Amino acid sequence: MQHIIDRFIGYVTIDTESDPNSETTPSTTKQWDLANKLVEELKEIGLSDVTIDENAYIMATLPSNVDYKVPTIGFVSHFDTSPDFTGANVKPQIIENYDGKDIVLNAEQNIILSPDYFEDLLMYKGQTLITTDGTTLLGADDKAGITEIVTAMEYLINHPEIKHGTIKVGFTPDEEIGRGAHKFDIEKFGADWAYTMDGSQVGELEYENFNAAGAVITVKGKIVHPGYAKGKMINSMYYASEFINVLPRLETPEHTEGYEGFFHLHNMEGDVEETKLQYIIRDHDKDKFEARKALMEKVVLDLNTKYENEVFKIEIKDQYFNMKEKVEPVMHIVDIAEEAMKAVGITPLIKAIRGGTDGSQLSYMGLPCPNIFAGGHNFHGRYEYVPVESIQKAVEVICKIAEITALKK
Repeated sequence: MQHIIDRFIGYVTIDTESDPNSETTPSTTKQWDLANKLVEELKEIGLSDVTIDENAYIMATLPSNVDYKVPTIGFVSHFDTSPDFTGANVKPQIIENYDGKDIVLNAEQNIILSPDYFEDLLMYKGQTLITTDGTTLLGADDKAGITEIVTAMEYLINHPEIKHGTIKVGFTPDEEIGRGAHKFDIEKFGADWAYTMDGSQVGELEYENFNAAGAVITVKGKIVHPGYAKGKMINSMYYASEFINVLPRLETPEHTEGYEGFFHLHNMEGDVEETKLQYIIRDHDKDKFEARKALMEKVVLDLNTKYENEVFKIEIKDQYFNMKEKVEPVMHIVDIAEEAMKAVGITPLIKAIRGGTDGSQLSYMGLPCPNIFAGGHNFHGRYEYVPVESIQKAVEVICKIAEITALKK
């Protein structure tokens, strides 16, 4: 277990925060720091064909150790961390034999990780937790996934008695800003199917995710001297608030769960002259997803009609789609993962992702790619943590998937 802890901490203490405002791939040069480290480590543990391209996409191969034809499978994780919260100067804390009580992340700032608020903590009493120090995110999303894949490949290399076919490994940049699969070379990867190790709670197995789009609403105002503004000033911020209030207030992330979709206003910048609203639109159902986009466009049209002016403009861009459509025709790949979990003592939690992964885009690119738990909780913030035992279980699942696939001649 210490080997896993050391490997994981070695990854999370390297800052790999991505930047949605950058046009490069990777979006930040610091992602190369971990990418180059991973390339060397994959070579050191004995993988073949280890490559990194000009965009920092990493691929490697574990050759088959059986003398009959077996499907080639892959495992994929991303090494960037979310720009939602700083990933610089991560100082992990190790909590051994967790007692089920409050964890003081930062005494000076009175930052507490409490099971009174985060009830999932109680599932891990007696286990070893890795937390933040309260001032950064941890980076288990998705450096836990990388830890699991590297450790599993190392284990299979050191235990040739476990039979497996050819296994492909892929690590990507910029998943957190929606670009993780954009430049992924499916043909070069050469797998029949793959799994992203990018879920949360131990046991999660997912082959459905949101349909996703981003929307930018630009509201144009008119600035004049406030002392002489009557009948002349158009305050874009007031108009923007009207748009916000027209959308269904309870169809937001904080009021929805399960298969319920939402509109999420995640950024707003403005002054009298111009205000910009940035939304994400999410729904598992394709028809409802299209209806959400249409509603936003109708609100813009109605408000422009109301004010007899082109005050509002909207731009909507699709981001990714529900992988269910691409995975259902090959459901045996989900069945194998479910069988593997049960074989190592895990109760599978088959559910829809309230988000997206590289796997959704890869599935539409021709590589069916369900998602498996990586073990972390409370991603993208100061309360993030991961049980070491969950990382270990994910390693076992990867190895068992490889073994089961080789047995299904």
